[in-house]
Amino acid sequence: MDIYRKENCNLLLNNNFLKSNKYDPYWIIKNSMGLNVLWLTEWLCEGLIIEREMKILDLGCGKALSSIYIASEFNAKVWATDLWIKPTQNLEMISKLKFDDSIFPIFSDARSLPYANNFFDAVFCINSYIYFGTDDLYLNYIKNFLKPGGIIGIVVPGLRKEFETGMPKHLEKFWGQDCWSWHTLEWWKQLWERTGLVEIQAAEYLENGCQQYLEWKKAQEKEGKNPWPDDLDVLEKDNGEYIGFIKLVAKKKVSI
Repeated sequence: MDIYRKENCNLLLNNNFLKSNKYDPYWIIKNSMGLNVLWLTEWLCEGLIIEREMKILDLGCGKALSSIYIASEFNAKVWATDLWIKPTQNLEMISKLKFDDSIFPIFSDARSLPYANNFFDAVFCINSYIYFGTDDLYLNYIKNFLKPGGIIGIVVPGLRKEFETGMPKHLEKFWGQDCWSWHTLEWWKQLWERTGLVEIQAAEYLENGCQQYLEWKKAQEKEGKNPWPDDLDVLEKDNGEYIGFIKLVAKKKVSI
């Protein structure tokens, strides 16, 4: 299996994500769950020191694209953990790509993880932290698996601003019940900072996040892989007024 870009293929080329440009866009579209997971993983890893053989928990890894990216780009060891995608399915692709010695697929609920305390150098979570991490107590749980001084980094879809007068009309077709877990950057910062468990290292919105999302949806549409065609119209109308993507990176305090 070849996961790298073929010559003369311009689909999904993006000057904001140069490392991701190396990978086969059709493979990414086929296996991503949500916005292009390689774009988001590359953005999360910007500025982080990820050394060879570091032990990383890829929490809610989906079809393990983020795990493959981390192992390929940084030679780290990755525990690809997910509840929705069975590990046997992920292992098939991991083995074909010859990452058996560096990526270990695990089936587990994010609230009942099978790992030892202080095991991981970093915990990364792309696109899925909203499904469990809004719990006021979750950071206190997940930090147990991090070594003192270890890094937790998440990327989540979120809001550029709160709704002030109810649901905006143009978002009604887009807004499923799971979207109520979308919050602003300030909301997420407060959720983590008030615990005293971590030191925030980075907190920001993805530049032109709504437009990046629209670009991704257009690529999905072109390949007949867009599961929600109405999203194109919604994203065009929103134009970044509400919809965005949030990165939050923090270091576990040594004394915790």
